Amino acid sequence: MDRAELLTELVDEVFRLNAALLAEGDGLAATIGTTAAGWRVLGLLADGAATVADIARRRGLRRQSVRESVERLERDGLVVRGPNPADRRAPLVELTDRGRVALRDIEPARAAWADRRAEGLDGAELAAAVRVLRRLRE
Repeated sequence: MDRAELLTELVDEVFRLNAALLAEGDGLAATIGTTAAGWRVLGLLADGAATVADIARRRGLRRQSVRESVERLERDGLVVRGPNPADRRAPLVELTDRGRVALRDIEPARAAWADRRAEGLDGAELAAAVRVLRRLRE
């Protein structure tokens, strides 16, 4: 198999893996009352407030899907939108106390999941896979 065919096979695997990870993420996130998409937003906001556009860009998501996730998270009391001194048209989204608690509560399940998934995998191979995927993204 040549490199182009291998790359195509890798891309297909990444798509299948993404679907599997989202399904597992939905299961984990359900314990804190959200979805994998909501969890991705919450996780990014752990580093501080951001606009919907910032979240979409940093997570590689569509702005519309992030907006919908933020609206659900806001209804559920996990995030709040507030004024943005840099741009009045783009409010800042930030975690509420309830959102911080939700992230804290899901962490043990996330860590246990990662331990189970990493079991039997070689650390050097995982590091190489991360490097290859980053190079392809860049």
